[in-house]
Amino acid sequence: MGSLTARAPFLLAALAVLAAAPAAAAAGVQLTRIASVTQPTYVAQPPGDSHRLYLTEQPGRVLVLRDGQLLPQPLVDLSRGVGSSGERGLFSLAFAPDFARSRLFYVDFTNRRGDLTLEEFRADATGEHVVAGSGRVVLSQPHPVSNHNAGQLEFGRDRRLYIGWGDGGGSYNRHGPHGNAQNLGSLLGKVLRIDPRRHGRRAYAVPADNPFVHRRGARAEVYSYGLRNPWRFSFDRDTGDMVIADVGQNTLEEIDFAAAGRARGANYGWRVFEGTRRVVRSEHAPGAVRPVLTYRHTAGRCAITGGYVVRDPALPALSGQYVYGDFCTGQLRAVRLGPGVASGDHALGLRVSSLTSFGEDDAGHVYATSFQGGVFRLDPA
Repeated sequence: MGSLTARAPFLLAALAVLAAAPAAAAAGVQLTRIASVTQPTYVAQPPGDSHRLYLTEQPGRVLVLRDGQLLPQPLVDLSRGVGSSGERGLFSLAFAPDFARSRLFYVDFTNRRGDLTLEEFRADATGEHVVAGSGRVVLSQPHPVSNHNAGQLEFGRDRRLYIGWGDGGGSYNRHGPHGNAQNLGSLLGKVLRIDPRRHGRRAYAVPADNPFVHRRGARAEVYSYGLRNPWRFSFDRDTGDMVIADVGQNTLEEIDFAAAGRARGANYGWRVFEGTRRVVRSEHAPGAVRPVLTYRHTAGRCAITGGYVVRDPALPALSGQYVYGDFCTGQLRAVRLGPGVASGDHALGLRVSSLTSFGEDDAGHVYATSFQGGVFRLDPA
């Protein structure tokens, strides 16, 4: 995903060159196709469930893959309420840490008006159907332009829900005097952190240890800010470290890294900085954190697709490395990240055409999705 509409020439070139089926890598890793669906955007699995994978489709369905077989009925079909043109649509889902008991899960999408929407649902005992009437909007935010929606959901080890929302769209985020991303009074261009359960009359609760709870004029939900389009972010399942892949404007894509808990209150610099490049000299981004890795829009690259730090025991060659890719080239890469540093960035010899996302299951297997329909698992070669 990312800024796709603005990069149509790159996209068309990539689609003309790349084959739909990826090749095996030379580094002991290959891609195994596990499903073919419509415009997949994410892969997730509830804690403790080794039988079912859940796939989101941009038009609005959440599909169930049980023991490798795609079930004929979706877990939930939101297509009537989802606006899915261009970069809008259904972006991701996350299962409550106590899903086995509560049956609660959350989806992030744009509604028909284009508003960013976080909605809660309850699954039945099978985990394969949604309980009728259980849908509840937790949080909604108007989004003035159709692109830069982001839409990642992840529960952290603290059992809080983290939400990545884009900056409001448009070139260089021309919203307000300084843009949304540096405005702590806006939810846009941020990673948010909430307790999504209903609390009395409140649709959700703000954790008391969020960084801006007591700052006048700031939204208490904000956890990190200064982001353009954090289409995908993730937590290292072993360490709790946070990695954000923020889609750039015209020149640079970036990866931001924070050790566990250190993303709290972090300012990643947009719109003053695009990656390491200062683009607005008349403004300031207080305490801006530099990305640990950037790359330029060369060789057909256009928009970063963030992934996961690999902790799959079956892939020792990638252990502890962050796997990511680019939407236009589809090339998968791996890099080792740490505070302020990135090392050993290299191509895996694998490509996924129109690479929309990565996902991770409860056992640590990593998945990649293609906007052309393929859902793949990284396996030993």
